[in-house]
Amino acid sequence: MTTYILRRFLYLIPTFFGATFLAFLIIQLAPGDYITQFELDPRFTPETIARFRAQFGLDRPVHEQYLLWMHNLLHLNLGYSFAYQAPVLEVVWPRVVNSMIIVIPATVLLFLVAIPVGVYGALRQYSLGDRVVSFLAYVGLAIPNFFLALIFMYLILQVYFRTGVMVFPVSGMTSTGFEQFPTWQKILNVAWHAVIPVIVVTTSDIAGFSRVMRGQMLEVLSQDYIRTARAKGLAERMVVYKHALRNAVIPFVANIGAILPGLISGAGLVEVVMAWPGITPLLLDSLRQQDLYTVAGFLTMGLVLLMIGNLLSDLLLTWVDPRIRYE
Repeated sequence: MTTYILRRFLYLIPTFFGATFLAFLIIQLAPGDYITQFELDPRFTPETIARFRAQFGLDRPVHEQYLLWMHNLLHLNLGYSFAYQAPVLEVVWPRVVNSMIIVIPATVLLFLVAIPVGVYGALRQYSLGDRVVSFLAYVGLAIPNFFLALIFMYLILQVYFRTGVMVFPVSGMTSTGFEQFPTWQKILNVAWHAVIPVIVVTTSDIAGFSRVMRGQMLEVLSQDYIRTARAKGLAERMVVYKHALRNAVIPFVANIGAILPGLISGAGLVEVVMAWPGITPLLLDSLRQQDLYTVAGFLTMGLVLLMIGNLLSDLLLTWVDPRIRYE
């Protein structure tokens, strides 16, 4: 096992450099750079613009810019944000934390709800409960996240207009006067604002996850070793939860590698629609302004977490599936 882990770390080194260079190159393919917008501003002379490009290293060839950025990266410096005039880590990390407030509870709820729902659908195939769950899952798959968020916002506002009670906030992360709140009230206030985004993200993910879980369970339950276990008189609970479920979750364990980068990648357009100050609005703004190092720095964080997550997935597979050996 130790040899396997060391070998995997060695494989990660060229993967890291290749992926970061490719990401850096793709970002550079966009015409112009962050300084280009100043060329249309009469307050900036050509000499000033040339001085800015030299200051940020944007007048150098792409490979030199990459090597300079990589040199800083190896010293744990993700670069400098042109737009925010601050180190990238200081700009990105608070937004990542804000996104985690949504993503972590949504991920936990996803597994707590989707796996039992999928198992129930497989054990009660074509029953009334299975058909209702399947119908709701198909509806969930058909409705995009951002549209579901808009539906929730509409319903909450309708309740507010009719009763004068704002059940949940429809946008933002904090209420007015948040800075004057005591600590416990700040936590409750943020949690209150996060309820709808968490529900929206979880609901849409549960739809797809539960359908895949149901399909995996149905496939495993039809295997010969399950029939053999039942024929030997094992209790149904033992057959389902020890033998069938353990094998049915193997594909999900293999995909755990995507969970780690998913924790920092935000809730997508839900954050934009509900004005949540997460990582997605920051990335969209950085792409629009061609804030090179902010985008590259965030991609690098996601890449590192993806590689670590994939390694953890492979190690967990040996625990879930005893047939797998790493020699």
